[in-house]
Amino acid sequence: MTTTEHSGGGDISRSLELLWGLGDRPSRGPKPGLTLDRIVTTAVAVADADGLGALSMRRVATDLGVGTMSLYRYVPGKAELLDLMLDKVSAFDTEAHPEPAAGWRPALEALARDDWRRHQRHPWLLQVDQARPLLGPSALDAMEYALRALAGTGLTDREKVHVMVSFGGFVIGTARTELNSALAEKRTGVSNADFWQAQEPVLSKAMLSGRYPALAGLDQDTFTDDGPSVFELGLTALLDGFEALIAARTARTDAP
Repeated sequence: MTTTEHSGGGDISRSLELLWGLGDRPSRGPKPGLTLDRIVTTAVAVADADGLGALSMRRVATDLGVGTMSLYRYVPGKAELLDLMLDKVSAFDTEAHPEPAAGWRPALEALARDDWRRHQRHPWLLQVDQARPLLGPSALDAMEYALRALAGTGLTDREKVHVMVSFGGFVIGTARTELNSALAEKRTGVSNADFWQAQEPVLSKAMLSGRYPALAGLDQDTFTDDGPSVFELGLTALLDGFEALIAARTARTDAP
């Protein structure tokens, strides 16, 4: 799945005003009940159902049953609407997560699992380049939670942020691989099993050549397509790695 959109691609000041509720609200609406939240919720539903390519101000207006120009009373355009959508789907429920005081590991594991599920529910997220994210309430809520959990680990502030970035990159990478695999089946009409089966005659000869002894010795189910198990193994390894780093920092701090 290729990147087609960018966060922060519109009027940054206006997007931030809308994210934080600082902008002027329409004094009168074109239709009773139309609100910014309804617009954003409908836009998310469009992207979930038909992909980010189907998202437009006209499509959202049609689904809401209003004229396209009505939306511009609330949001300047599609780019700013996308910023609001990103924050909407990233809403952070503190009560649904372990208390930060319970330890950094369960807290960051919960965040990673949340992010994984978010990408399953909203595949269009993978089409958005968020190298320059706008920091709305949802983003700052998650960062605050993670930083509180990482307090006392011995990591520098910069390293704490790097930890969060590492987890985000891992989740996006594994989610992208799984989604692209599913999209390939849909695009070609060829299942993943049939795709690999078609390569078996040539690969079998390659294995018998003696050039690839390590590959030839692998179990038959080694390459079974299983995105969730890849995620689970990678998440455990990532958590273990940072646990070792934090333990080393703590030992250094406690040393006489």
